[in-house]
Amino acid sequence: MRRNYHTIDKQGKVGEHKLTEFLVRNGQALLPMLELIEQSRMAIDQLIDVMGRASVEAVLELSARQVAGAPQQGKARHADLVWHGTQPSCVRLRERQLKVNKPRLRRKGRGANKEVPIPAYAAMQQDAATGERMLEILLSGVSTRRYQRVIPEMAGTVGVSKSTVSRETVEASATALKQLMERRFDEVELLIVYIDGMRFGDQCVLAAVGVDVQGRKHVLGLREGATENGEAAKDLLKHLVEHGIDPQRRRLFVIDGSKALRAAINAVFGADTPVQRCRNHKLRNVLGRLPRDQQGQTASLMRAAWRMNPKDGMAKFRQIASWLEQDYPDAAAALLEGLEECFTINRLDIPRSLHRCLATSNLVDNPHSGVRSRTRRVCRWRPGMPERWSAAAFLEGEKSFRKIMGFRDLWALKAILDGSQPATRQAVA
Repeated sequence: MRRNYHTIDKQGKVGEHKLTEFLVRNGQALLPMLELIEQSRMAIDQLIDVMGRASVEAVLELSARQVAGAPQQGKARHADLVWHGTQPSCVRLRERQLKVNKPRLRRKGRGANKEVPIPAYAAMQQDAATGERMLEILLSGVSTRRYQRVIPEMAGTVGVSKSTVSRETVEASATALKQLMERRFDEVELLIVYIDGMRFGDQCVLAAVGVDVQGRKHVLGLREGATENGEAAKDLLKHLVEHGIDPQRRRLFVIDGSKALRAAINAVFGADTPVQRCRNHKLRNVLGRLPRDQQGQTASLMRAAWRMNPKDGMAKFRQIASWLEQDYPDAAAALLEGLEECFTINRLDIPRSLHRCLATSNLVDNPHSGVRSRTRRVCRWRPGMPERWSAAAFLEGEKSFRKIMGFRDLWALKAILDGSQPATRQAVA
C-alpha cells in the first residue's frame, strides 16, 4: 500500500515554494482558518493566538491520554483513573499567560489527593525564564504599569498582572545585584578605576568600573546612599578591597570631582593615589555659571590649556580665572577648584592616545545614560530599588562593552604607575 509522505527541506525560496504547494494541495486543513479570516475578519495575531491555544490544548490532552488512556463513554481504560471534564487554566508563555482548558484526571476511591497531575501542564508551569524576560522588557523602558501595552491584545489571553510583574522583576533584579556584588577580582590586573554617581529621586547610586591592562572593562560594584557622601563612597571602595582589589597596588582613579569621593580614596587607597578629575564635569560646572555669550570662548580656552604641559596649562587656567573673577566670581572659583587634579594625566606624561578615555568619566556615564533611558518611566523609587535596577542595567550594558580607545598603549600607563610606586604605601582603614 502506497503511503503519501511529504518532505520539506530548508532551501530558501525553493523550500518556501514547496511548502506553499503542499498547503495548496492539502487545503482542507486551511479552510477553517480561511473562514475565520473571511467571515469574522479576525486579525492575524488573533488567529495565531487561537491556533496556539488549540495546539496547547491538544498537547495537554495527548499528555492526559498517556496517563489515563483515551476517554471512552461509560468505560475506563485504567481501573483507578477516570476523566473528570476540563478546568479553565493558564499556561505561562514567554511574556504572558494563555488561557486554556486543561483536562482533569481523578483517582478513584477515597483519598486525600484525588487529582492526578497532567505531566505536560506541570512542565509548562515551570518556566524560570519568565522573570528574566520581564526584567529585560522593563529595562527597555517599559514600566510595570504599562507592561500590558507591550503585549498584543490577543483574544482569550490574560496579561500578567502588575503585581506579578513587580514581584518577579524584584526577584530578577535582586539576583542581578547579588551576582554583581559577589564578583571577585583577585586575578584581574586593574590599572584604572572610574567612579561616578547617579541620582534616582532622593537616592544616589555610586558605580565603579575598572579597566585591566588589556583594556577590558569590568563593572566592579555599586553602592546606594541618600547622597553621594563620603560614607557611601568609602563603603564602595572597601567592598572593592574585600573582593580582591589590592589597595597597595598603584592605579589611576577617574572621578567626577566630588570632595567626599576624593576623601574616601585617600582613606582606603592612600593619599598619594593619582586621581584625574573628569574634564566634562569641570566644563559643565564652569560654563553653568556663565552667560551664554561667554561660554563658547571659555570652553575653547579651557580645552586648549588641557593640551599643554601641566605647568603652562595650570598657568593658563589661573589667567582665565583672573579674567572672569570680576564679573563672574563663581565661575572663576569653579575653574580653580581641584585644579591640579585636572592635569594629572598631563603630569604623569601618559600617552596622548589614552587622554580621551582617561580625561573624563564617560566610561561610567555611558552605562548611567543607559540606566536613565531604561528607567525614565519610573516615578517612585523605593530604598534598594535604584541599586537593583542599576545592577541589572550595568550587567546588560556590560554585554556590549568594548576595549577602551588606545588600549594598545596601556603598557605605558602600567610602566608609569609602577615607576611612580612609592616604596611603602599605607592605606587608612
